[in-house]
Amino acid sequence: MGKVKTLAMTASLVLGASVLQADLNGLMSSVGDFAKGVGQKVGKAVEDIGRSAGVGLSATEIESRAQRALERLYNVSPKAKELAGKAKAILVFPEVLKAGVGIGGSYGEGVLLRDGHPAGFYSIAAGSYGLQQLGAQSYGYAMFFMDEESLKYLLEHNQGWEVGTGPSIVLVDKGMASTTSNTTLSAKVYVFTFGQKGLMAGSGFQGSKISRIVPEK
Repeated sequence: MGKVKTLAMTASLVLGASVLQADLNGLMSSVGDFAKGVGQKVGKAVEDIGRSAGVGLSATEIESRAQRALERLYNVSPKAKELAGKAKAILVFPEVLKAGVGIGGSYGEGVLLRDGHPAGFYSIAAGSYGLQQLGAQSYGYAMFFMDEESLKYLLEHNQGWEVGTGPSIVLVDKGMASTTSNTTLSAKVYVFTFGQKGLMAGSGFQGSKISRIVPEK
């Protein structure tokens, strides 16, 4: 754990220095570009942390990570596994990297799975300003699209969907996962945030930008 914390702090310090020296107007031309830059800069500083966000991974590697992440999620949340049987598609970001020193951002890459097979690759990005906690962390998202209408919205906004607009989204935490029944399932999209220790709170998800990408094969 000490080594991981040291790597994370080193990555954030390098990130902070590079951001301060960069042309901020160019770097922050869009939330997506900025947050992707965060992941890339951390990746250059500490490769094993940066690659956790999927930066530079092939389509095959992203899909493999996503499938493993889903299995881990199903192991800790029977509700997620139940929803998978009803969902039209699942968008999985196996690991999203979040880092910040004064200016923060998060970035990850994932795959849309339909009937268990890849149907497109996407990035998720967010930027934030103001006081940020020094450090870096990673977690994952799984988005369950429950009807064709919500899935169509994703497919039609592949150049950038800002979460919070469009289909109704419900963030599922540990408590909700244990109490939600079939009769209360009414949202278009259900989102699970997960990490090494199971389900997590989904703070920071609203306002994220999801965009279509074309990774190397």
